[in-house]
Amino acid sequence: MAEKDELGRAGEDRAAHYFTELGYAVLARNWRCGVGEIDLVVADARNVVVVEVKTRRGEAFGHPFEAIDARKRARLWRLAVAWAADNRDVLQGRRLRIDAIGIVGPEPRCAALEHLVDVEVP
Repeated sequence: MAEKDELGRAGEDRAAHYFTELGYAVLARNWRCGVGEIDLVVADARNVVVVEVKTRRGEAFGHPFEAIDARKRARLWRLAVAWAADNRDVLQGRRLRIDAIGIVGPEPRCAALEHLVDVEVP
């Protein structure tokens, strides 16, 4: 596996653990459709959350959240709607939202983690 892929996988593992610790259930990882891929889908009693995970060793190329521009946010929303269409039973009575996790540091398992709740969709 390429180093970049390993870094991304480690970040997704960390994000999944983070959400589990908050009481969310992980419903899907790396879910794919024709529009693209969702890193994580998690849920609690009130929300189903599509999670974009951005992991960086440092900020030389900017903060991870800077990579989630208007085009990416619109694509995430299309992906969220596609996932919800395939999983209507899970969405029953829950709100669908998009969150972002930014992880910065040389080792994702102990690096700084930021959670952006309810990413605004253009």
